[in-house]
Amino acid sequence: MVGVQSAPPGFLRLAGHPLRWRLLTELARSDRQVRELTGRLGQAQSLISYHLGQLRAGGLVSVRRSSADRRDAYYRIELTRCGELLAETGLALHPGLGHPGTGSAPVPIPDMGAGRVRVLFLCTGNSARSQMAEALLGRLAGDAVEAASAGSRPKRLHPAAVQVMREYGIDISGRQAKHLDTFGGQRFDYVITLCDRVREVCPEFGGAQLIHWSIADPSGEPDTYAACRRAAAELRTRIGFLLARIRA
Repeated sequence: MVGVQSAPPGFLRLAGHPLRWRLLTELARSDRQVRELTGRLGQAQSLISYHLGQLRAGGLVSVRRSSADRRDAYYRIELTRCGELLAETGLALHPGLGHPGTGSAPVPIPDMGAGRVRVLFLCTGNSARSQMAEALLGRLAGDAVEAASAGSRPKRLHPAAVQVMREYGIDISGRQAKHLDTFGGQRFDYVITLCDRVREVCPEFGGAQLIHWSIADPSGEPDTYAACRRAAAELRTRIGFLLARIRA
């Protein structure tokens, strides 16, 4: 029929490649280094790097240098962008498939069924990133999820993190940093490392799903307040998608 677009949307052409889809699926679970993706997918590093480059060019994947070893880099999926492109793809297929807000972090449903999901966030100092993550998850999930946080080398709660959380309507000023050994032997459904360094020393939590989010340490930035705001915004988005996974 005249006027019908025969070529599929760019997202389908980019993400529909079997290996690229496997890469996206893997990165949707956790940020990964190239060598990790090579081992998990059983493909040559040159091939993995090529397809990661394709995904980066399409805005579906980004990369950040490791703060633990600058020679390493972590790849991450841009879930918000994927959501936007999926919405556009649905709209291209049929007007009824367009859904406002699909590209935004999902709004969690307070009641997620029987049982209480336990989530532990870990970073080095437990002074900013993991404290903000704990606070945001607690606010977004309500009583359906029990959130906790700790660090490998705990230090004083950063004032900038307290200030930024107040902007979200959350007061964390009375909280204390905790060592990750505090939670040794406890059961968690998800253990999420936010720091490249702590990922390397993270102990085993039997039965927990281990996830890594490579987020820069705000305390190492010249403008710590602005860095905390960026980290909080990223955490808010990632936690929204985490809650969608928990609900599913």
